[in-house]
Amino acid sequence: MRALLDRWRLFSVREFATHRGRTLAAVTVMAVSAAFLVSVLGIFGSLTGSVDRLVGGLAGDASLEVTAVTDSGFPVSIRDDIAAIPGVAQAVPMVRTRTDSDRGSLLLLGADGSAATLGSALQGPVEHQLAALISTPDGVLAGPGVGVRAGEPMRLGSRTVTVAGVIEGGTAARLNEGHYVLTSLAVAQRVTQHPGRVDSVLIVAAPNTAPGELRSAVDTAVNGRALVAEPSVRAVQTGNGIRILQYMTLMGAALAFIVAAFLIYTTMSMAIAQRRPTISMLRAVGGQRRTIVADLLTEAAVVGFAGGLLGALIGIALGRMAVRSLPVALMQAVEARTTYSLPVYAIPFAVGAAVCTSVAASGTAAYQVYKVSPIEALAPVGASAADRIRPWLRRAALCAAIGDLVIAVGLIRLHLGSFLASGAALTMFFGAALTACFAAGDQLVWAAARVARWCGRAGELAAATLERAPRRVWATLMTVFMAVAVTVTITGANNDLLTGARTSLGSVGDVDVWVSMQPPDEYPTGALPSGLADDLAKLPGVATVTEGQLAYATLGDQKILLYGLADGSVSPLYQQVSDRTRAELVAGRGVVLSRDLSRALGAHAGDEITMRTPQGLQHIRVLEVVSYFSALTGSAGIGLPLMREWFDRPGDTLLQLDATPGVDKDHVLQAVRNAAPAGVQVYSGTQSLDAVAGAIRQGSAVANAVWMIVVLIAAIGLLNTLTLSVLERRREIGVLRAIGASRRVTLRMILAEAAGIGAVGGVLGLLFGLAAQYFFDSAAPDFMSIDIGYTPGLSVLVFAGAAVGLSLLGSVPPARRAARLNIIDAISID
Repeated sequence: MRALLDRWRLFSVREFATHRGRTLAAVTVMAVSAAFLVSVLGIFGSLTGSVDRLVGGLAGDASLEVTAVTDSGFPVSIRDDIAAIPGVAQAVPMVRTRTDSDRGSLLLLGADGSAATLGSALQGPVEHQLAALISTPDGVLAGPGVGVRAGEPMRLGSRTVTVAGVIEGGTAARLNEGHYVLTSLAVAQRVTQHPGRVDSVLIVAAPNTAPGELRSAVDTAVNGRALVAEPSVRAVQTGNGIRILQYMTLMGAALAFIVAAFLIYTTMSMAIAQRRPTISMLRAVGGQRRTIVADLLTEAAVVGFAGGLLGALIGIALGRMAVRSLPVALMQAVEARTTYSLPVYAIPFAVGAAVCTSVAASGTAAYQVYKVSPIEALAPVGASAADRIRPWLRRAALCAAIGDLVIAVGLIRLHLGSFLASGAALTMFFGAALTACFAAGDQLVWAAARVARWCGRAGELAAATLERAPRRVWATLMTVFMAVAVTVTITGANNDLLTGARTSLGSVGDVDVWVSMQPPDEYPTGALPSGLADDLAKLPGVATVTEGQLAYATLGDQKILLYGLADGSVSPLYQQVSDRTRAELVAGRGVVLSRDLSRALGAHAGDEITMRTPQGLQHIRVLEVVSYFSALTGSAGIGLPLMREWFDRPGDTLLQLDATPGVDKDHVLQAVRNAAPAGVQVYSGTQSLDAVAGAIRQGSAVANAVWMIVVLIAAIGLLNTLTLSVLERRREIGVLRAIGASRRVTLRMILAEAAGIGAVGGVLGLLFGLAAQYFFDSAAPDFMSIDIGYTPGLSVLVFAGAAVGLSLLGSVPPARRAARLNIIDAISID
């Protein structure tokens, strides 16, 4: 142990202190990568954790929950059927929904006296204020986050209620962050305008009741009129709804770690090259290779740990900001008020990933210690056998690249319909590129040297430098390559995705006027006032009014968006099918599924599926499967009359108005706004389409953050590498200056070296980025459920040029340092 501490103090700590810039750069890139990972884990932990805490706080001792299929609920009489089942100790009916109020969106909870048997978080506080609640007409108990006082009136939905009391203290105050109101079952039913209906029945099992038998009995009693599952199913459905975004962001975090690994590899390679005299001395006095490598890996682990820990702290702050800026449409499906909640495993996982990445990248570089003899260790960079890659290894890399490419293409061709399969295909595709570049390492270095020679006499010196350090040059090339490739891929794929999503929405933007209870950036699920469609149809300039409905529903175990469609609807679920299918759909003889929902249910055109409805199980045939962008697990469309009948949802949630030809559409829009009741939202088709596009852009902000992080890491890596290159060649730069080389020649030499690396890395990254964009577009239908067209833009040329500019920019500080190097100090270096 004493020897270990002495080696650590003499070599590792001294190395950290001597090369502070290199250490800081390595810590920084690991911190950036870890911060991104922690922020991603925090976002999804917050979404699912908020729902899980709410469910746990309300469910109490309940082991099962019967949940409504849609927001229209189900008859309260089902509760009596459940209560009669042997083994059910208590069946607690509950209204549980989000509602609008003059205090913002709140969670409305309505229950009867049986709720006291649940042992939930609300039991104690409610018992203390039960008398006030009962004695107050239309009274409610408000959570502390609502911001009201006892005795105040407040609007809930379309009704005015009175605050009988405020719940304070304990777990009840923290439930849904205090943003809820609790009232009697009858008052809640009047507020939601669903008399005689409830959203949930929580079941407390009698002692010694077999869970499986109880669930089977409840399923039989409910008979498909609602969903029977554990209370935690709400959190599971929330997680399923954001699974695509979760996978995409986690892949982005993994990509950031890959790019960081290249920088760590480059940094460690340079460190080993600089420390060859020290390594040689240790080897000469009997030091073992294994001990030297272990010390190097320990240094890498310390760097990774420090970067991971720092990044975790930064990631927490980034995650908090990200949770507050999630797309409104995504949050609309989340029942609970979302607050930041970091999973317990997030920080250890991020720190572990940083340590493993740093150690793995350093281990690859440290392997050269095993190939260096004491004599070779004294040789300059490029002259040692450790700086050359054996031909058989390059041939093996080429074979691996071909194998990865074949597997990646095969996974896409199979159309397995799994995001994991698509993610694996993209990973294999990137892996094929990296291994192919490794196999062609000598050729890439030669190309960089060839470009450098175009810069004149200084370029000749730069080319010689590049050719004698192939490992360092290749790793730096790969850093620039990844920066450009990731940038081109992500920006190009995002543009294609946005175009594909807008195309999948059909003619939404061509509609003259939309009317709903929600703004255009939210799904229109709220019920419109009765008779509004007839009133608006009488307005001058209005040619047609097409009614429609939209609701969150449960199909199988999936939470979906269910559309009620009428003749003339512009929904892609109606527009993208044949005329025959449209007629059958409107007539109620079938359902149209989005591609992702079809895959989740395992149902295809012609198959029969079973739908839970408040009327019981209903069987319906799948008419067609269409390409449609879905925010949740999927979307389904049925005829509007059938939706009203099966799901007890009279009226409309959405109206589509078309103006009479030749009439000023803006005047019609304003006339509809003037005629619409207070609270009703009226907007144009252009506004609707722009809101959808904005939500997609907001959702892709994480992907944009990926390429910005990658470019940042590339810039740091290039700056660090070229700086180390200058430090490594201080003696030879001093000799060049001593024999007459001017500062300008020295400056141009470093810039020419950077230009060669930037040009080759940029062009290579541009070409691969275009190929990766096409590959991503080909894979997108398997996880985005829409067809995406490949459209390479002229902007890719800008990114290629930016790579060269980035290289030159990163080379300026080390080039200036080399030009200002003192000749006497440089030559006198030992």
